[in-house]
Amino acid sequence: MNVLKWIMKPKAEVLAISILTATFSLLTSGASWAAGNEKAKPKLVLQITIDQFRGDLPTRYLDRLGKGGFRYLLEQGTYYTNAHYRHANTETAVGHATLFTGADPSRHGLVANAWINRSTGESVYNTEDDRHHLIGKEPKPHEGVSPRNLLASTIGDELVVSNAGRSRVFSVSVKDRGAIIPGGHAGKAFWYSKGSGDFVTSTYYYDDYPMWVKKWNQAKPAEKYRGKAWELLNDRSTYLAGKMDDRSYEANFPPLGTTFPHQFGDNKYLFLILSLTPVGDELTLNFTKSLIENENIGQGEDVDFLAVSFSSTDYIGHLFGPSSLESEDNVLRLDRTLAQLFKFVDKKVGLKNTLIVLSADHGAPEAPEYMQTLGLEAGRFDFTYFREQGPLNDVLKKRFGRDDLIATHSHPYLYLNLAAIAEAKLDIKEVEHFIAQELMKIPGIAFAQTRSDLLEGRITDSPLQIQIRRNFHPQRSGNIHMIQEQYWFLHSTDEAAKMGIGSIAAIHGSPWVYDTHVPIFFAGHNVRAQTIARRVAPNDIAATIASYFNIKFPSGSMGNPLEEVLDGHMLHNMHLGSSK
Repeated sequence: MNVLKWIMKPKAEVLAISILTATFSLLTSGASWAAGNEKAKPKLVLQITIDQFRGDLPTRYLDRLGKGGFRYLLEQGTYYTNAHYRHANTETAVGHATLFTGADPSRHGLVANAWINRSTGESVYNTEDDRHHLIGKEPKPHEGVSPRNLLASTIGDELVVSNAGRSRVFSVSVKDRGAIIPGGHAGKAFWYSKGSGDFVTSTYYYDDYPMWVKKWNQAKPAEKYRGKAWELLNDRSTYLAGKMDDRSYEANFPPLGTTFPHQFGDNKYLFLILSLTPVGDELTLNFTKSLIENENIGQGEDVDFLAVSFSSTDYIGHLFGPSSLESEDNVLRLDRTLAQLFKFVDKKVGLKNTLIVLSADHGAPEAPEYMQTLGLEAGRFDFTYFREQGPLNDVLKKRFGRDDLIATHSHPYLYLNLAAIAEAKLDIKEVEHFIAQELMKIPGIAFAQTRSDLLEGRITDSPLQIQIRRNFHPQRSGNIHMIQEQYWFLHSTDEAAKMGIGSIAAIHGSPWVYDTHVPIFFAGHNVRAQTIARRVAPNDIAATIASYFNIKFPSGSMGNPLEEVLDGHMLHNMHLGSSK
């Protein structure tokens, strides 16, 4: 057909031919893109969580970071500097659940590290499940664990569903909750035993330990630290907090003490003590390497998912504070730990074949006493302040004729004694409202929100009340959600008492920015180097991974895919398609 005849063709015929040509072009390029996309899929998703890693920490000690750890993420990854949790109770279980489900606590159900069963009045640990005891241990009440309290699916679960189980999910942490929650319902989780120094799991995952786990535990790698000490990595003069090594509010847990060198000792508490120091992360890395090698992670028929949660930052932040010499040294050691992990993954799988995600479950405040020296009003509530001492008992007695209307304080909630309220024929809404008003008269309490108001929608659109609502689950949340003033210490944990520590330096669990702000990094595979300052949320991570693989979002997901991460992936795949 010559040009003149083409020009003279009727317009309708020209249009039809044009549409057919365009359609054929799209189909062939689409098929080519799909083939390229399949080849371009990573072999491994490595999602790292750093417990209590506030958003400013990746760059706070930038001048002393080595190569291959945080610098790799900062220089070659997509870095979100303005990521904040949307919920009110910033605790470990809550944050881990949000990271891996994309859901708020109101949807994934983990409203706290522990909550009260409204039917029995008993405390429920976030991963508690009496049906599944630790392998090799006798079943005991409240000591079995599984992910069944997690009400939503995780991104790992969705990967497994998307390809009929060809993807495999594994997770590792010092903390049981740091492994069980990220592992989701379809994964295999391992965590550190503070009693034995082994990595353990429950009958939810296996009938018996894999042989390689038995060999790892039989080698007793934690034993090499017996009688040794945690010493400074560098010369003291190079640390910002070099002259802040002995502060009165730091926890004194024998034999660690409050100053360097921190002795590990040689007693029955050795394995517990190791978990409170950078050694916890070192052992986690050691076990993770063995897991990758023995399970051939990243070598399967489809993408594998590996979650690693490093816990030392959290324990050290609690004991000494996030601006302590101990925390500074730990971040520098963590940088080395990450570099070793990335190097090992590069050797076994290839970083170009690995989609790396790193974030934190929550941030952290400074110690109240430290902020007082800077002129801010701050203070402490004793762990038992709203339980045993009961500052509200007298006013409740005067108003309602009873002083037994509060059952307990389980952070962040006050749970009321429903039986006593029913026996006295009291209106629970009235009791809740009265207690909330009295709470806000106490110095250090910023706000108190009642369950009745949340259930009936009597809240405003203020940021604080929206955060509380996102944390609320009608079966698990308490009657009153308490919020402390900024930098006030408020919690109900018994862990310090169990470890023989009178107090600890700092505690998280608030909706204030120092607790909600965390970093988000994507790196490896097709991720571009860029720094993004727009406000995002950890909820967005699961949605981004789902979009990266074009699979279904987790069931409770409330996040939005991070377009900067997906843009690089799509451009790479389009390039592959166009080159066919």
